[in-house]
Formats: sequence, C-alpha cells, structure tokens
Amino acid sequence: MTAQGDGPGCPPSVHTSGGSGTGRRRARTTTALVAAGLAFLGTAGMTPGGAAPPTVREAVSGPPGRFVPGPCPATPEPVPGRCGVLEVPESRTHRSGRTVRLAVAIIPAASAKPAEDPVVFMTGGPGGDAIGDIPFLIDAGVNRDRDLIVMAQRGTLHTRPNLACPEVDRFYADAVGLRYDAPSTGRLLVRATKQCRDRLTADGVDLRAYNTTENAADFAALRKALGIPRWNVYGYSYGTDLALTFLRRHPQGIRSVAIDSVVPPQIVSLPWTWDSAQEGIGAILDACAAQPRCKSRYPDLPLTLTEQVRRLEAQPLTLTVPPPGGGDPVKVVLDGGALVNLLVANAVPAVDVPAALDELAHGRPERFARARAAGATPVIGEFAHGLTQSVACAEWVPGYSRSDLLKAGRRAFPGWPDSVLAQAPQLPFEHEVCRAWNVPDRTAVQRVTTSSEVPALIVNGTFDAKTGAKWGPYAGRTLPRSTAVRVPGIGHWVVPQSPCAQSVLGSFLARPTSPDTSCVAGLEPKPFTITPESERT
Repeated sequence: MTAQGDGPGCPPSVHTSGGSGTGRRRARTTTALVAAGLAFLGTAGMTPGGAAPPTVREAVSGPPGRFVPGPCPATPEPVPGRCGVLEVPESRTHRSGRTVRLAVAIIPAASAKPAEDPVVFMTGGPGGDAIGDIPFLIDAGVNRDRDLIVMAQRGTLHTRPNLACPEVDRFYADAVGLRYDAPSTGRLLVRATKQCRDRLTADGVDLRAYNTTENAADFAALRKALGIPRWNVYGYSYGTDLALTFLRRHPQGIRSVAIDSVVPPQIVSLPWTWDSAQEGIGAILDACAAQPRCKSRYPDLPLTLTEQVRRLEAQPLTLTVPPPGGGDPVKVVLDGGALVNLLVANAVPAVDVPAALDELAHGRPERFARARAAGATPVIGEFAHGLTQSVACAEWVPGYSRSDLLKAGRRAFPGWPDSVLAQAPQLPFEHEVCRAWNVPDRTAVQRVTTSSEVPALIVNGTFDAKTGAKWGPYAGRTLPRSTAVRVPGIGHWVVPQSPCAQSVLGSFLARPTSPDTSCVAGLEPKPFTITPESERT
C-alpha cells in the first residue's frame, strides 16, 4: 500500500491535497490516505459489460428525524457555534427500530446581517470527519454571509454507531513496509476488513443501511427538523456524489448546489479511478512542460515517470526514513504501485513532483519515501472505513470486472506493469475486499444521472488525480443552470486552497444564476521547484 478519502476521497480523511489551510489537518491524515488510498472514489465513463442483475431497488423516504440540542463534539479547535444530534432510523427500508445519532454543528455567519438561507456542507470520503473540516470551511469564508450547517454523515466520527475500523488503520500503518500491490498485502487487507465487518455486525450494525440513499435522506430529515425553508448545499469529493443524489431525491428546499472535485454518481466505479489519475498526473507533467525553466530542467517527464514505475515495480526499494512530521525512522517499501498512489494522493506537493521524479531517477528517492512513511502513524479510529466499504462495495464496484479495471489502466498508462494497473488507485484489492464486506448491489438506485434546474456551481482543480477535472462539466450536462470552473494548479478539494475559488463560491451564493468567475481567467499553476543540476548525484 502507499501512504494513504476526501475521496473518491476520501481515508482519514482520505484527502491529502496541498494548500495552507488544508495542510494543517492533512499532515496527520496523509498517512492513512496514502497508506490506504481511499479518498474520493469512482470509475470511468464506461458502460458495464456483463453486469450482474442489481439486487436493490428500494425507495427510501421514511419518517423525519428529531433534532436534540446538546454539547458540541470535543475537537482540537472548539466548534464556534451551537450543536446537537439528529436522531434518524438506521434503515428506512429494513425497519429494525434501531436509531443512529448524527452530530450537528451550526456555525453563525460572520456577517452582522446574514442571509436567511444557510449553507449545509457534505464532506468527502466516504467516511471523512465533517466536524473536523469546520476550520477549513471557516478559513475559506463559507460562513461569511450565511450560517453554516455541518452534520457528521452516518457511521462517521461523532456519530453512533461509528463505523471506524481500527483493524484497517493498523493494517495501513504496517503496509508502508510492504509491497503495495503484492497478493500477500491484499490478503492482509482483506483479513483486517473482515475483522472489522465481523465486529460491527456482532454489535448489531446493519451495514446495508450505510449508503448514499440513506445518507441523503438524513440531510432531508435535518432540514425539516431544523425548520429551514430553503438552504444551499456545498459538497466536495464523495460529498458531490451525495449532493447530486440529494438534489435528485430531495429537491425540495434547495436554493443552490455547489460541488467541488466532482464525483458524478452515474459514472463512479473502479475503472474511473484510472481515468482521473491519468488526467490529474498528466496535467502536472504538462504544466511543467509549459514552464520554460521546468521543461529545460526536467525534459520528458512522462517517460521518466514510466521508467520509474517500471523500475520500482521490478526492483522495489526498501528504505528507513523518518516520517514527515518527525519521529523515529520507519521501514518503507517503495514499489511502482506505491509511487503511483503517492502521486494520486498528492502526498508530494504538485510543485515538487518534477523535482521528486528527477531525484528518484538519479538515485534519491527520499521525497517519495518520506511521504510513504507518513502512513506509519495514522490516527486510529478517525476515518470510518466501514462507511467507505458499504458505499464502495454497493455502489461503485458492481458491474465492472477485474479485466475491465486492467483495461482502463492500460488505456490510461500504456507501458506500465499490469501488476500496478490491476489495482484501482486509492482502492487496491477492492474486489476481494468487497467479497468480504458482503453488501448488496445498489447500482440500480444509485448509478443514476441527476437532472435539475436548480442553479449549480461546479468547481474542479486541474491537478486533481482523484476526481479528474473533466468530470465537473460532465455532471453539468444535465444541470442547465450550472456554471463550471476549472482552477489551474490546484488538486483535490479546491475551495480551501484557492482564494479565487472562495471568491467564486461567495459570488455564487449571493447570485446563483450569475456568479462572478472573472478571477479564474488570470490564474496559472505556481512555478515548479527547480533543483540545481549539481544535486543530481
């Protein structure tokens, strides 16, 4: 495994994009994200061949939830608002009488005269900690003119039950010292996943109920329980899959929808991950070629990358290096699969990727090795791997075979070893994991296009290798009142990293049908790191 969400994204927050705001929290989650590599998740725009008949066709509506005021969750940065929990049925389809409790935080608007319609946030993963994202949302000004409502999605941190998998977290910590895509590594991951599943089901958790349909119904229940006539929806990574599902199934009361780092529900699957990886990594290499100094210093980076993936897959490196945040050195194995997933997870900042690849080609693998070492120190229990697998195994994996995944990888990166291409970026061994997780196929009710006249803002970063930038406009084809922007030089989860994107979002919330996007036109990727020629040896 590499050193692993937000997508899809998404974990310990499966998202490790760079940027000043997100970097503070991501420093402690990169490990799990790079080690596990889950963040956003998805699959390319292909039609499943020979898909098994879907086994789930239910319609979920159900009774409204009940909001109970209470103390805010204990977090490193105190929640600056009022809180409580939303109580809803665990399953609106398989009525068992069990209830789930979801933490809710309401952060007041910074403006003295806020608008009446608040913003509700949907985080990534699936399995990410929405409450932990509040500081980034505030830093990005999401609550500048409106109250901000943040709810922990079912099964995640600050909910009951919590579908955390310490067994899987410990596997990812150990996996930095193993070959990423070796069958023996996959068997260890499957064993850890099954241990988590057995524990959760023994506790009475109905894993079938932790899906995007129920998740969307929770947010509909929240709006009713809080008595909100209209609100605005903002989601990123898996949260865009959720937001588009919410818009399709519960359109009442939605004034506008903003989706950031887009995962179209009708397209997300394992093969799609290779398409997104090719677009995001390719954009970084192309941007270097467009900067004269970078092009001169690092010529033909695509060839360099292919050579290093092939070399490391044939002869993996074993190193002992300190984690990025300091601490005792740890053993890491750097093979072709690990290298690729470090790039997809943005574990090495995009501005440093050309230099890191050049250093690797000249016998200096330290940048990538340190990034992989970050996975050795995960925050146990922070990320809800149980929600990740219940969503991925029911909604993303069915309908595409291992052969489909390998073919998608070969199309995206011809010449790379099949052992690398056989594993979906950020979701290795997922077919085997899903066999152990054993939840029903839900693609018939979830792999559906959202069509809506509700105004929408679609934001993607050109350097996003988890949810490729072209998938935003793709989702917008059936959102006729949408505005799509691509922000150059930004990876996964754009708004916290880009002042321009923050300005666009604020303008959109004020005027959903005519946002000011003028700042995007003048943006270019930052200059890449240029190391002296003398450091090559």
